[in-house]
Amino acid sequence: MTIQWFPGHMAKARREVTEKLKLVDIIFELVDARIPYSSRNPMIDEIIQHKPRLVLLNKADMADREVTKEWMNFFAEKGIKSLAINSQAGEGMKTITTASQEILKDKFDRLKAKGVKPRAIRAMIVGIPNVGKSTLINRLAKKNIAKTGNTPGVTKSQQWIKVGKEMELLDTPGILWPKFEDQEVGMKLAITGAIKDTLLNLHDLTIYSLKYLERFYPERLKDRYKLTELPEDAVALFDHIGRLRGCLMGGGMVDYDKVAELVIREFRSEKFGPISLEKPSDF
Repeated sequence: MTIQWFPGHMAKARREVTEKLKLVDIIFELVDARIPYSSRNPMIDEIIQHKPRLVLLNKADMADREVTKEWMNFFAEKGIKSLAINSQAGEGMKTITTASQEILKDKFDRLKAKGVKPRAIRAMIVGIPNVGKSTLINRLAKKNIAKTGNTPGVTKSQQWIKVGKEMELLDTPGILWPKFEDQEVGMKLAITGAIKDTLLNLHDLTIYSLKYLERFYPERLKDRYKLTELPEDAVALFDHIGRLRGCLMGGGMVDYDKVAELVIREFRSEKFGPISLEKPSDF
């Protein structure tokens, strides 16, 4: 299965982010904790250059905790601070402000030494579609989104969102799209729901999901579908799941479409438990 994205949006998104970089102190790079590599824009380092950055591993509740720790160590080795958060439940929100203050301490100390009055940290969130940007903004702002007035250098049409007294978020930065050559990246984005199912071959996606579970979480797969041993091929596994769950057509034939929909739905709804689809060592 070949999955294509829409690289035509890349130039516009890059231009919008680049134009607004000078207005902010720090970038919040939002990624999916289950796929921190695949859910990044590969050009992000080049786009934001030396601007201070905080990587936010969102949906951390859905990812394997030990693997998330590996990713946080990976970013730390690159000199990048990262946090594991769950914007849907509001977990980890307070740590974002604290971490930002730590990252920017030297800058604000220099400004204070020059006689510049203390002000709120100005931040911009970047991330690919469906990684949770809107949810994060609403959580940080506690859904009390309001303009902060005419911040110098900002056009009237742009909106700053208050996050307490310590931070302001620049609203609607350009969304960065993943431009990938590797179909493995496309599969991972598809499994986690970042690509519409109508654009996909669910059978291929299901086989990929089941093979991944067989390799890295075999006991969870066995427990979920009451297997004593894992079948040797995908068809046998489809047949077993179909009969177990009643995904049948007339004559008792297994309905493979229903099996595919079932497995993907259960994968996304954490019926197999928290799962990470990639590790730093993979790259």
